Amino acid sequence: MTLAPLPRRGFILSALAMGAGVTVLPGCAAVTAVGAATAPLDTFDLRVEAARAPRAARALARAVIIEQPEVSGALDTDRIMVRPNPLQAEFLPGARWAEAPGPLLQGLIVRNLEDSGGLRFVGRRPVGPGGDFALIGTLTDFQAELGEDDAISVHIRYSARLVRESDAAIIAARVFDTRVPVGSSAALPLVEGFNSAAETVIPEISRWVLTTLGARLTG
Repeated sequence: MTLAPLPRRGFILSALAMGAGVTVLPGCAAVTAVGAATAPLDTFDLRVEAARAPRAARALARAVIIEQPEVSGALDTDRIMVRPNPLQAEFLPGARWAEAPGPLLQGLIVRNLEDSGGLRFVGRRPVGPGGDFALIGTLTDFQAELGEDDAISVHIRYSARLVRESDAAIIAARVFDTRVPVGSSAALPLVEGFNSAAETVIPEISRWVLTTLGARLTG
């Protein structure tokens, strides 16, 4: 698959938005929109290898439910977002995530905690009446950003809260924030940058959950 680099400034917002700067005959507008909407998109996923998970000496007798993070605004889509500036959201043309950022991050956390071997149970939903604790949070940043001198970086920011299910008490809270520089605005290097950022932040989240609940880590 050959991916052409994008202009550093002025990513294409969407197929429909392209019509704003182009003169289109009235009878052709609907055909153009339908053609763009049905064009296949390259689909990308993220993976954090099991070797990157923290290691627990033994599993805690705890069940932890990982809630889907709250995501709002321009992030609430499966398109790959790029911000030319803090107030502008654009989307990488011809590419999408396998899942929207909320469930994508949720799945990564579940798998990483499973790989740690530190919990009796971890999942997206409880088995039986409920879990002992729930990890809830808000995903406020999950995008590539253009900085000074057209430098490109990937930014992930997740505000986490660990809640005790029995009384809904927040027992701990933390913000996880990471940035990874990217050398190109083409789709594959950007996605690789997202994966590098995930390889940093997901194990940090797992380590925090486990140590907060009293796990002894060996690695």
